[in-house]
Amino acid sequence: MTELTDRIKKSHDAFTHSGKFHADDVFSSALLRMINPDINITRVNSVDENTQGIIFDIGKGEFDHHQTDSRIRENGVPYAAFGLLWEGVGADILGEESAEKFDEKFIQPLDESDNTGIKNAIADLINDFNPGWESDSNGDREFFDAVEFAGKILKNRIDNILASNRAYEILEEKLKENQDNDILVLERSLPWRKKLIPTDIKFVVHPSNRGGYCSIAVPAEEGSLELKCPFCEEWRGKDTEELRKISGIKTLNFCHKSGFMVSADTKEDVIKACRISLERMKNTEAE
Repeated sequence: MTELTDRIKKSHDAFTHSGKFHADDVFSSALLRMINPDINITRVNSVDENTQGIIFDIGKGEFDHHQTDSRIRENGVPYAAFGLLWEGVGADILGEESAEKFDEKFIQPLDESDNTGIKNAIADLINDFNPGWESDSNGDREFFDAVEFAGKILKNRIDNILASNRAYEILEEKLKENQDNDILVLERSLPWRKKLIPTDIKFVVHPSNRGGYCSIAVPAEEGSLELKCPFCEEWRGKDTEELRKISGIKTLNFCHKSGFMVSADTKEDVIKACRISLERMKNTEAE
């Protein structure tokens, strides 16, 4: 556990600025509450040397970024309070590697938006929680509504990353055990793209949430629509009766019109569809 995580867990109070709020102070608050649900967050106009607790986005301290010598990342993205707090606790939550990636993908855009005003969709959503000009509210209630909203976003993002990391470990073991260089059979659907795209695996087979089994063709590259081996062209988009007749596969019931997925009643028939498509591709390449 890092020193900062321990401090947050033991702290009773945290302080941030009053007035209009932004994604920075809102997500910082959500992060603090994730680590210590009992921490009391107070919005104030100023802090002094007698203020005890975690102070962020105000006071020109270690978790503020409004001073002239505020920190900037090596890639040029300036820190805001959210990034400064995450730097100290992220590894405890996600591990060092995943924490760095989360900073890059999620936190840095929010920090940059807060520092420069560059548009950001999530920052805009948080900004909409602020009371309108006709309201007499001081914004505290709306602030904590926004913190609750941000907390759900943050938790979902972190939970998904942790789930993906667990999936990665399962896939590592599956690849070690797998005897087929082209097809990987899984006991359940899980996030596999980033792990399997760089491998020779061309099809992933797993139970379908609609019943039976399905297979997905693995993309040639991350973000590409090109497939290492698409399913047979003459199967695509056909209704079940015609599909079974054309393919000769007894329980095959669906082939997506783009050729990236098939489904069947049995695992064996899905694997058969993969093997036929692989053989077709090899014959085509040999011509």
